[in-house]
Amino acid sequence: MTGNINVIDNKTQIAPSGNGDARRHGDGALGSMAHEALQQYFRTLNGHKPDGLYDLVIGEIEKPLFQAVLDYTGGNQSLAATILGINRGTLRKKLRLHGLLD
Repeated sequence: MTGNINVIDNKTQIAPSGNGDARRHGDGALGSMAHEALQQYFRTLNGHKPDGLYDLVIGEIEKPLFQAVLDYTGGNQSLAATILGINRGTLRKKLRLHGLLD
């Protein structure tokens, strides 16, 4: 470990996770963008009640998340799983679900 960065290999570094990491709580840039997108979604409902919002949000973000991490890792699924904080089997299951396996 070098400072506040965990070195996975000599090419890729990730910030450590932990209770003090605001990004784990949605307070970072991604959380702000998600909040704004959800506010926009609610404004377009015109008084209708949303249904299945959790599945909608996960469905919208999960595929591009996996694609971006795979692009970042050059297709290295083991490294992608580590960065995502999930095991490789779970990653492969999700990749199949989203049609991202070759």
